[in-house]
Amino acid sequence: MIITKTPYRISFFGGGSDYPDWYRRYEGAVLSTTIDKHIYLTCRYLPNFFQHKYRIVWSKIENVKNINNIEHAAVKNLLKHLKFTAGLEIHYDGDLPARSGMGSSSCFTVGLTKALLTLKKRSITNYDLAKKTINFEQKIMKEVVGSQDQVAAAIGGFNKIIFKKNNSIKVKRISKNQNISRLEDNLVLFYTGIARTAHKIASSYVNKLTNSKKEYIKNIVEHVKEGENVIMSKNIDDFGKLLHSAWFLKKSLSKSISNSKIDNLYAEAIKSGALGGKLLGAGGGGFLLMYMKKSFRKKFLKKFPKVIEVPFKFSNEGSKVIFKNFNR
Repeated sequence: MIITKTPYRISFFGGGSDYPDWYRRYEGAVLSTTIDKHIYLTCRYLPNFFQHKYRIVWSKIENVKNINNIEHAAVKNLLKHLKFTAGLEIHYDGDLPARSGMGSSSCFTVGLTKALLTLKKRSITNYDLAKKTINFEQKIMKEVVGSQDQVAAAIGGFNKIIFKKNNSIKVKRISKNQNISRLEDNLVLFYTGIARTAHKIASSYVNKLTNSKKEYIKNIVEHVKEGENVIMSKNIDDFGKLLHSAWFLKKSLSKSISNSKIDNLYAEAIKSGALGGKLLGAGGGGFLLMYMKKSFRKKFLKKFPKVIEVPFKFSNEGSKVIFKNFNR
């Protein structure tokens, strides 16, 4: 039995520039961090005395005899890709909801890939794990997804991730300092309760990145360097103002990124004392990240009692195996 623990991520700036259509022409960069919320995946070979050959436990429970009958697309295609023929049982548990903008889809695939390779007694570096997951999602699954979530989940930490034209990826770790500690204190996650599918939202604007939306993405990438500068040397409140600026740039990419409910929540958060924020992930729903000092949060939550605050801390660890036992 193998159990992996893989962190969710928060992406601050640079989203959109991590799509291959963009960075293979212009290079890209994002500023992001992993947090102390995780996906746990348990995998084991299944003894052959069960009537089913594969048991997959997620929001559904699947007991099937043939790999082609597995409903969970990522599981089915990954088992095929890694050439698994033996029976398997896979359990998924997540600290946060799926389809919420926290990179859960790639986080799941990173954790499952690590678990399955470990089950086969194959070692892999976390950098190569990220590259393998990117290839699987973009080439095998043919999903319209970027490349940042896989890197963040696999490697972990507060990083500037740079995407080169030649497909290489550079990870620059941002050392913890007083500004990062202040930033951690001043950020808050609100769950909107709106679930959405990231690649469907992204499909509404990805094919426009290198033409009609080109200047927006260039400006979004510039926010990465400005955010890094704020963390290293400036008043950390400027980070909140940068989030505010970047959010309106992101909304310009597609009408699907926000909606009236999200816009109202955001406006009320600003009225309540927030300096800026953004919807995490591709947009459309999920988690709303705001730069809002603790003294202002009660007022906002009182007005929106259905909005859930999720406390979190930054984390430094990427995907890892926390239990392994090869007895079958």
